Amino acid sequence: MQKVLIIIPAYNEALNIKKTVEDVIKNTKYDYIVINDCSKDDTKKVCEENNFNFLSLPINYGLTSGVQLGMKYAKKNGYDIAIQFDGDGQHEAKYLKDLVKEIEKNKSDIAIGSRFVTEKKPVTMRMLGSNIITGTIKLTTGKTIKDPTSGMRAYNKEAIDMFVNNASLTPEPDTIVYMLKKKMKVGEVQVEMKDREFGESYLKPIKAIEYMINMFFSIVFIRALTRKNK
Repeated sequence: MQKVLIIIPAYNEALNIKKTVEDVIKNTKYDYIVINDCSKDDTKKVCEENNFNFLSLPINYGLTSGVQLGMKYAKKNGYDIAIQFDGDGQHEAKYLKDLVKEIEKNKSDIAIGSRFVTEKKPVTMRMLGSNIITGTIKLTTGKTIKDPTSGMRAYNKEAIDMFVNNASLTPEPDTIVYMLKKKMKVGEVQVEMKDREFGESYLKPIKAIEYMINMFFSIVFIRALTRKNK
């Protein structure tokens, strides 16, 4: 049986983290680690009071550093699969077994929890940006990723090693492109995601536009230059 770790990055999620971790404990038998990214609120206090398994960064490094710390923890402790799982309560733990199955049964290196495997994308500005990223990935790799911005992703041992050994990798669509260029197999499984109940997303409208532009140029001019089997 594969050893699975759920990595839960959290920044200012005091109102969401308890429910998120309880969802994981109730609906899976997997281990978990909360990565508290030096939250300014009571996220750390909530983790301490509930005896959650967590690590705290000394300063706010951002999502990438949080996920990479989780990957290093997974590598050090011999996990076969590591799953990125948001701490804001939008992800549902009941789908995590499907991501693990995608890796175990279908031999995918990365499994994405996708909202759009069997469901159509709504017509919104945010989904327009997602469509642009999907098209850019298709252009640079020949592969179709229907939900490239999903933050629910599972990685096998080889993918974990990539994160540990390459500090430039991020939990973003351009890294999916990088891994595709390395001939890794990416699968998607249908999931549903809830609206955030408490707090605000860091991706405000202006930042969301900046994010999409940055991803486009990163995919086209950086990851697209990655040579296969380098």
